[in-house]
Amino acid sequence: MRSSIADSLDAQAHWRAELGQAITKLEQWLAAQHLLDGGDAALLAALRTRLGSDKLVLAFVAEFSRGKSELINAIFFADVGRRVLPATPGRTTMCPLELRFDAGVPPQLSLLALETRLAGGMPADSGDDDLHWQRQLLDPADPQALAQALAAVTATQRVEVEQAVALGLWSHEQPQDNPPLDADGRVEVPVWRHAVINHPHPLLRRGLVVIDTPGLNAVGAEPELTLGLLPSAHAIVFVLAADTGVTRSDLAMWREHLASSGVERFVVLNKIDTLADPLASDAEVAAQVERQRDLAAQALGLQPARVFPLSARGALAARIRGDRAALAASRLPALEDAISAGLLPRRRELLAQALSAALQQVRTSSQRRLADSRRQNAEQMFELRGLRGKSGARLRQMLQRIDTETADFEHCSARIAALRAVQMRMLAAALPLLSNSALRAELATMHAASNARAFHLGARAAFSALCGRLRAVLVDVNAQASEMQQMLDASLQQLNAEHGFAFAQTPAPALAAAEAELALIERNYSRYLSLSQLWRLALPGFMDQFQRMLASKLRLVFEGAAGELERWQRAATDGIDQQLRERRRGFKRRRDALERVQVAAGELEQRIAEVEAHDAELEALRHQLNQQVDAALDCARGAGKLVLPGQRQDAA
Repeated sequence: MRSSIADSLDAQAHWRAELGQAITKLEQWLAAQHLLDGGDAALLAALRTRLGSDKLVLAFVAEFSRGKSELINAIFFADVGRRVLPATPGRTTMCPLELRFDAGVPPQLSLLALETRLAGGMPADSGDDDLHWQRQLLDPADPQALAQALAAVTATQRVEVEQAVALGLWSHEQPQDNPPLDADGRVEVPVWRHAVINHPHPLLRRGLVVIDTPGLNAVGAEPELTLGLLPSAHAIVFVLAADTGVTRSDLAMWREHLASSGVERFVVLNKIDTLADPLASDAEVAAQVERQRDLAAQALGLQPARVFPLSARGALAARIRGDRAALAASRLPALEDAISAGLLPRRRELLAQALSAALQQVRTSSQRRLADSRRQNAEQMFELRGLRGKSGARLRQMLQRIDTETADFEHCSARIAALRAVQMRMLAAALPLLSNSALRAELATMHAASNARAFHLGARAAFSALCGRLRAVLVDVNAQASEMQQMLDASLQQLNAEHGFAFAQTPAPALAAAEAELALIERNYSRYLSLSQLWRLALPGFMDQFQRMLASKLRLVFEGAAGELERWQRAATDGIDQQLRERRRGFKRRRDALERVQVAAGELEQRIAEVEAHDAELEALRHQLNQQVDAALDCARGAGKLVLPGQRQDAA
C-alpha cells in the first residue's frame, strides 16, 4: 500500500517530465525558426536544469529511541517488504544519514570516518576523496543486503574522554548531555561521522532526499548538520515518543535547532501503541493520546493540529501485510496527507510560477523579433509597391536611400558597441565585490574579531558585523546593477525612437534572492553564537568548523549573485545582437530585391508577391509561437496535478 507522499511524488515527477518535454519542443521549434537567441537559449536550459534537479528534502530529527528510523521505513520503504533502516531495540542511527539518488554514481553506501572531525573539515569538504570515505557497492535488487549495509550507521567505538572532547562529543560544561562512562572510564562514540546512501529507490529517483539525524549530542556537535543540512531541508519531521511526551532533551533540541527555523515543521507523537492498556477502554486510551498530543503542542508552542499521534511500527507492519484497517489504526496516513497537501503543492506552485514567468519572457522576446521583421517587411513592401509605373531614376533614388539608412545603421552599431563597452566596465567593477577573494577577506576580519576575546566572546558581534558588511556589499552591487539597467534602457529607448528598433526594457538582475539567502543564514547561524551557547563555542575546533561551514554557504550566495549578474548582461547583449543581425539581413533583402527589379522590370510583381508571402509566413509564425508557448504554460499550470488527500488510491 502506497503513501500519499509516494503518489504526490509520482505526480510531481510526471509533471516535471511533461514540462521538460514541452520546453525542449519549444526550444527546438524556436531554433528551427531562427527565433532563439543566446539569452533565451540559456534561460530555457536553466529551466530544464531546474526541472531535472528539483529535490524534496525531508529531514527527520529526534532524540535517541523515538522511532524515527522506523517512521522513515514506514513512509518510504515498506514496499521492499522489510525494514531498511535499523530500527530494532538497541540499534539506533549514530551519525547523520542521507538517502538520495544520483544517476552518475553507482548504488553505494559511503561512510565518513569520525576522525575527520579532528582535522576541522566538513563532510562536504571531503568530496570524493576515498582517503576519507569508505564506500561499499550495493545491489539494488537485494533489500536484505541493503539493510545489512545500513546497519553500519549503528556502529560505535569506545574512546578516552580526552579524545571525545577533541571530537566535540563530550563537554565538561554540559555534563547532562554527555554519554555515560564505562567501567574503564571510556566513552562510547560513533564510528562514522556521516553516511550517504545512493540508491535507485523509486521515490529517491523522483527527487526525494531523506535526512536521518541522530540525537541531540550529535545534532549540536556537527555544524554541517545544524547549519547546512537542516536549513536546506524543505520540511522537518520532529519525532517524540507518546509514552514520554516532550522530555527535557526533546525541548532543548526544539528550542536550540528547530523552534525558529524557517522551514515547514511537522511534529510526530510516535509509539501511541505503547499507550494501549488492557484495563482501559478504547475511548479512554484515545483520550490519553489526545491529552499527550495537547501537552506536546503546548510545550512546543504549536497548534495541536500540527502534532500527529501515530504508530510507525504498526504502520510498517500494516503496509507489509497489506492490511488497510491496521494502517488506518496506525494513524500514519494523516501525517502523509499533511505533508502531501501542505508541502508538495506549494513547492509545485512556486516552481510553476517561476517557469511561467520565464516562458512569458521567451514569448515576449520572440514576438519582439517577429514584430521587427514584419516592420522591415512592411517597409520593403511599401518601397516595392511605390515602384509600380515609376522610372529607373526612382529605383536609383530608393537604392541610395537604402545605402543612407545602412550607413546610419552602422553608425548606430558603433554607438551600441560603445554602450556595451561601458556596460562591461561597470560589470567588471561590480563582480570583484562578489568574488571569493573579497569574501575571504571579510571572513578573515570576522575570524580575527571573534578570536580577539577569550572563549570567543566576541563571536556574535563579529558575525553580526560581517552580515552587516555583506548586506552593504549586496546593496552596493544592486545599486550598480540598477545603474547599468537604467543606462541600458535609456540608450535602447533612444535607439528605438531614432532608428525604429524594437529593443525592449531589460528586467532587472534578480539579486533579491541573494539578500534573502543572507538574511536566512544570519537568522539560522546567529543562535549558535549567543551567550547560552558559550560552552559550544569553547569546544575545540567548533569555531573553525563553524567558520568553514559559514564560508561554504556564503560562497554559494555570492557566486549565485555574480552568476545572475553575468547572465543578465549576456541575455541583454544577445538580444541586441539578434536584432542587429536581423536588421542587416533586412537591408540586404531590400537592396537585393531592388537590384533584381532594376535588372528586369518584369521582376517587380514577383518580388512583391515574395514579400507578401514572407509577411504571411511571419504572421503564421506569430500564431505558432503563441501556440507553442501556451502549450508549455498549460503544462506548467495545469498538467500533472498532485494527488490530494482523499483522492489517493492505495495499491497493494
